[in-house]
Order: sequence, then structure tokens, then C-alpha cells
Amino acid sequence: MENQKPKLGFLGIGLMGKPMILRLLEAGYHVIVWNRTPEKLQPVLEKGAHKANTPQEVAEAADILLLSLADTHVVEQVVFGDDGVSRGGSKDKLLVDLSSIEPEATQRFAKRLEQECGMDWLDAPVSGGVSGAEQGTLAIMAGGRKESFERVATIMASLSQRFTHMGEIGAGQITKVCNQMIVSCNALVIAEVIALARKAGIDAEKIPQALAGGFADSKPLQILGPQMATDTFEPIKWHVRTLLKDLDTAVLLSRNEGSAIPMSALGAQLMRQHSSHGFQESDPATLVKLYK
Repeated sequence: MENQKPKLGFLGIGLMGKPMILRLLEAGYHVIVWNRTPEKLQPVLEKGAHKANTPQEVAEAADILLLSLADTHVVEQVVFGDDGVSRGGSKDKLLVDLSSIEPEATQRFAKRLEQECGMDWLDAPVSGGVSGAEQGTLAIMAGGRKESFERVATIMASLSQRFTHMGEIGAGQITKVCNQMIVSCNALVIAEVIALARKAGIDAEKIPQALAGGFADSKPLQILGPQMATDTFEPIKWHVRTLLKDLDTAVLLSRNEGSAIPMSALGAQLMRQHSSHGFQESDPATLVKLYK
């Protein structure tokens, strides 16, 4: 007899959560969903997802819970709040955190969850943006027990092109910090390049095309370059606040580990400057405005 697919719980339906839920539904999974703003659930409910009123209800009904939440504070609130995941969790269930949060907090949360209800934690932050979530081509980097990693490998195959076990709890989050250091600094230098090219009188829109396949090429260049060159800042595909949060995490990690990250630290300052001018919720393509 063929094994039935596990029931999935999915908490958080932001820019990344919605396309991931839709892919899981298309793959035939029973998905129970919750979001702090319930009206945002409507598009996935129409496709067959089942609504829960609290994180606790999701934990009680699902075998495996996936989180896609904004930051460390929100993850803590959703998991350990009065009607949180820990209230409905048990030893046979598994929590997979797709959010990008602080590695040290991840280690604390995992230990606390196991103590409170016996539930295991796998940190599995994602990279690839909204387009990667829509196409199922995300890169997912995981930290935690190998058996938990293997338990969700088939599920992650519906969401990603690469699912890598990086080590113990927190290792996935540390890898994501490294990823975001590269992405964020790349985005900032692309903004400098496009602004300089425009001021120098060349067709900045051709920069990504001209550099494609060379050492300077990257996905951020191909996505952000044309947007910056044409001042196309909508639709918003990701947020400045997300890059700032991740760079702040990098600075904190570097301080704890005694490892210098001067370029990323400067990047955090520039990102904060841009964010403070009203661009916190804007697309990172707006970083070009720093140099106008």
C-alpha cells in the first residue's frame, strides 16, 4: 500500500509564502494554513487550502509545519505564544522554519520547542525570490538532524532545485546570512554601476546584456539592472527591509564570532540610510535612488 502524503501546515503568506503554498497544493498535499491577516489567505483557500484560526490549531492538525515569517520576533511569537505551535505540537511532528532569522535564536528556539512538546526543528531558509518560489527553483539550506532533513526531502523537491543539509541546528541560518551578504552587497554595487553609467551617458539598460556570461554577471544584475536603469520599482518582488534585517544579522553574527565583515557592515549602513528615507517596504531596485 502506498504511503499517504503527510498533512502540511503552513504559517505565513507573504510574498514567498503564497507561491510556495500553491506549489504544495499542486503537488497534491493537504495544506492547512494560518496567517496573522486572515484575508490574505483567500487566494490559497480558493485553490484548496484549509484554514486554521491559530498556530496551535495548525500544529494539532498537521504532521509537518512550515513557517515563512518576517523575522525572529514573529517566529518566536507564532511558535511560543499563548495559542502558538508549541501548544499543539508533539514528538511525532516536525517544524521546518523557512524564515530567515538569527542563528543563535534558532538554536534557542529548537531546544525550547523540544523541551516543551518534544517536537523537532529544522531551520531551512530559502533563496531565490518570488520567481524562484513560483517556479519551484529555490535554493534551500538546512540545519538540524539528518533524519528530519531526509523526512522532508520530497516536500522540499516541490519547492526547490537544491536542498542542502549544512549541519546542526542554526547551520541553515548561518548559510543564509552568507547568501544575503553576497546578495545585498551585489545589489548596492549594481545601483552604483547603473547610476554611474546613466550619468556617463551610456545606455545603462544594456549593462546586464553586455555583461551576461562574464565574471560580473549574476541573477541580481539581470533582475535589478534593467529595473534600476528604467526606474521600474513595481511590482514589488522583495523588500529593502528584508535585506537590512539580514545584513544586521550578519553584523551580529560577525561580532559573536570575532570575524570582520567591513563591506557588509558598510552595506548595512547604506541600506539603513535608504530605508530611513521611506523605502523600507520598497523593492531593492530603488537603491539606485541613493546615487541620484
